[in-house]
Amino acid sequence: MSDDISFDRKFTVPSGRLDDVAPQVRRIVAPNASPFTFTGTCSYIVGRGQVAIIDPGPDDPAHVAALLDAVRGETVTHIVITHTHRDHSPAAVAIKAATGAITVGEGPHRPSRPLHIGEINTLDASGDMDFVPEIVLADGEAVTGPGWTLEAVATPGHTANHFAFALPEDDLLFSGDHVMAWATTIVAPPDGAMGDYVRSLKKLAARSEPLYLPGHGGPVQDAPALVRGYLDHRRARETAILRGLERNTTVADLVRGIYIGLDPRLVGAASLTVLAHLEDMVEKKLVRTEGPPSIDGVFTLVK
Repeated sequence: MSDDISFDRKFTVPSGRLDDVAPQVRRIVAPNASPFTFTGTCSYIVGRGQVAIIDPGPDDPAHVAALLDAVRGETVTHIVITHTHRDHSPAAVAIKAATGAITVGEGPHRPSRPLHIGEINTLDASGDMDFVPEIVLADGEAVTGPGWTLEAVATPGHTANHFAFALPEDDLLFSGDHVMAWATTIVAPPDGAMGDYVRSLKKLAARSEPLYLPGHGGPVQDAPALVRGYLDHRRARETAILRGLERNTTVADLVRGIYIGLDPRLVGAASLTVLAHLEDMVEKKLVRTEGPPSIDGVFTLVK
């Protein structure tokens, strides 16, 4: 987490409640609160009458029932997935079975880079490896319904297949896990990649939508300012790692020196985020290590 961004953690919406959050958008929060999901995954219903569901969430019968009850009397035409982590896409199976809707996304779950020799594939733990979208979108392509358009905005970094979706009719963007109001985003290799993540932030910084609806937590108000804050935070984190490497050479020591007071449950995630930065800095030739960067590697500054 970070203390250099003004986060909004005052999100107390209970799971299962249907709320209008924009003229064309309703939201239901899944009952899967955790240190990584905040109060739970936000599922969104877009449109009226003929609708799309964005990120139906985890395979939780109560949440699936709440979503289906919310669209009773309407036609669900599309199930749209921002990315294939297990807290976002698995409920697509049940929603599709009940509605016949078409699934939409960037593609199946995959690592952001090839696995290194001897590296354990941990993607199965967090990735929904079964999801394969029926409609595969490219950056800038869209699906539509009466009164709504969902334009895909490729934003790899948190995962390789991460999309945000712009809704021009309401001048907002569904930001998935790429930008959230309650915390910075975890970038964990090989699932995610820091270089991709920062490039995607710069892409969003060039857009004008003032409001983001994220995958967790409340709406992002003044979204362009928060995106700039996210970019500043990543630059500051890179600087902190470079300074830390003047004294320390391992990920574990860097995490202890940078993340003061970190919730012990988040140490693993912080370690992977530091590794993501180090991978990016090795690629930029700011840092060196023997062999591919790894969580147990020894890192030194390039001088």
